[in-house]
Amino acid sequence: MIKVLMVCLGNICRSPLAEGILRSKVDSDKIFLDSAGTGAWHVGHLPDKRSIEVAKRNGIDITYQRARQFSEDDFDSFDLIYVMDKENLKAVQSMALTKEQRDKVHLILDVVKGTKYREVPDPYYGGEQGFDFVFQLLNEACDQIANNLLNEK
Repeated sequence: MIKVLMVCLGNICRSPLAEGILRSKVDSDKIFLDSAGTGAWHVGHLPDKRSIEVAKRNGIDITYQRARQFSEDDFDSFDLIYVMDKENLKAVQSMALTKEQRDKVHLILDVVKGTKYREVPDPYYGGEQGFDFVFQLLNEACDQIANNLLNEK
C-alpha cells in the first residue's frame, strides 16, 4: 500500500481538501491518505467550513477529517509527502533527519506540468472565491498524482 500525506499550515483548509480530492480519485484499498499541519492551532478541529462547502459542491465529503500536527514519525509512516507552499516545505524538510526523508517531500503543484503556480495560496483570510481557486489547483494536481500512483503499480 502506498501512503500519501498532504501538509499545509493549520490542516483545516488546503491539506484536507487535497486529501479529500485525491481520495475521490484513487482506490482506498491501495492508497492510504492523510493530512496534517505544521502548526498545532487547530488540532482536533474539523476542516474550515469553506473547505467543507467547496468539497461538498464538488461531490466530496471531508467532514470525517480532524486536524492534526505533522510529526517526525510521519517520515517513517508515509511514502510521499506533498506540501502546499514553500513555507511548509521548509518547515517539513527542516524536521527531516536524512536525505531519504527529505526526498519524500514535494511541493504539490510541482506535479502539474506547465502551470504558472508553484504554491497553493492559503485561502483562510479570503472569501469563497479563494477556496474555489484552491480547489481547482488541487484538483488538477491530484489528477496528476492519481495518474502517477496508478502508473507506479
